[in-house]
Amino acid sequence: MKKKVLIISISAIAFLLLATAVSTYSLLFSKPFRINNPTFIYIDEDDSADSVFTKIEVNLNPQSMRGMKILAQIKGYGENIYTGAYKVNSEMTVLETFRMLKTGRQTPVKLIVPSVRTIDKLASRVAEQIMADSASIIALLNDSSYIADLGYDKATIPALFIPNTYEVYWNMTAEGFIKRMVRENKSFWNTERTAKAKALNMTAAEVCTLASIVDEETANNAEKPLVAGLYINRLKRGMLLQADPTVKFSLQDFGLRRILFKHLETESPYNTYKYAGLPPGPIRIASVAGINSVLNYSKHNYIYMCAKEDFSGTHNFASTLSEHNRNARRYQQALNRRNIK
Repeated sequence: MKKKVLIISISAIAFLLLATAVSTYSLLFSKPFRINNPTFIYIDEDDSADSVFTKIEVNLNPQSMRGMKILAQIKGYGENIYTGAYKVNSEMTVLETFRMLKTGRQTPVKLIVPSVRTIDKLASRVAEQIMADSASIIALLNDSSYIADLGYDKATIPALFIPNTYEVYWNMTAEGFIKRMVRENKSFWNTERTAKAKALNMTAAEVCTLASIVDEETANNAEKPLVAGLYINRLKRGMLLQADPTVKFSLQDFGLRRILFKHLETESPYNTYKYAGLPPGPIRIASVAGINSVLNYSKHNYIYMCAKEDFSGTHNFASTLSEHNRNARRYQQALNRRNIK
């Protein structure tokens, strides 16, 4: 009888152990996430274990969080939370997901640095893509001592940024972002580009300044080398650049559609109708196409340009004032017909 009881007890314990093992296996090796596409979980400096689990529940729609929470208790997850962007797919198990979060094995993300008109806009767009907020980025870029150590001032700092798509870690800080941009800038300004800038008797910042004007003049990349060549012709002849976009920048009115004589009198070192040479710095973050158009400008005799009367966004070019006046007259008539003030 005792032997029979012992056998039953052992069998019961074995069954419980097996059930526990099966349950544990199910908890740890199940694929609980009901998602169709890979999904990122973003963990920032303010997150706790509870807030991380909330993000998982909201974004990944798991069938159960029990296994994750048991692992968190056993491994002390809340004591050391790694920030970052973590990519989860429907095939990942609870254990795989937990280990990724616990060890901080984050997934790189794409950071698009755009060609925009202001540093504030740049900071805003970048902050939408990484952990650093726009205020911390702007604070660094407004710190005269900090940017001076990088070789820039408040006028030339837009020349630091090379618009492109970069692979970064999401938990990048503001300072980490700036340091990465410094490295990318040095990589971009290789021996070949530096030599071309030197041949123009320009610094990299000056090339970016002219490129920013070219970018504002035309969105047509095929036309940019022509526009760049025109302004280089003017610089070589000691002529005023008389670039309308610099007037808009001086007024900080980027939506201005018609430049009037009163606008040309705007007092600003950026107003190239009043001051010779290049402005103090870029009037936007110059595009790569814009920079390359300056370094590889078209050689021609044009010194005048006027928007085409068909409003295609391209220009009529001229070598003489009389020819330019005819082009300008056609454009002014087109503006009048559309009642554009």
